[in-house]
Amino acid sequence: MNIAMIAHDSQKKEMVNFTFAYKHFLQNHSLISTKTTGEQIREKTKLNVKCVLPGPLGGYQEIGGLVGRNEIDMIIFFRDPLTAKAHEPDINELQRLSDVFKIPMATNMGTAEILVKSLNDGNMEWRNIVQEDRNRELVKQEALLRGIQLLMNGR
Repeated sequence: MNIAMIAHDSQKKEMVNFTFAYKHFLQNHSLISTKTTGEQIREKTKLNVKCVLPGPLGGYQEIGGLVGRNEIDMIIFFRDPLTAKAHEPDINELQRLSDVFKIPMATNMGTAEILVKSLNDGNMEWRNIVQEDRNRELVKQEALLRGIQLLMNGR
């Protein structure tokens, strides 16, 4: 499974602690994170983390794009609920996309623990079905494109 890991500055230590505590679960999955959060997770846990841009500089949109392409299976986003953010619309859009594409999203440690334990117990297998459907659709699209290319080349 592909898990997005995001944390506001005031929540980064909590995210690192969470990731360290669940390292034995998370090491079996692909982790994608905004830059600073990902670097801190990688440094403290030695887990492999793919980093995108910092959240306010386009990282939220990058992760949102992955959600829109069904390339994210879960989002763990430790938000700072007490501080207004200039990039609040980007955060709201990411939450909206998680709802549209039915991607589970935790915004605090309690919910994140439930999601990670549920994943470990095999309760997220429906996401594999979504991925299989997506892969079948990609194969169809590639075949269609090859057919169009052959027609355009006069073959």
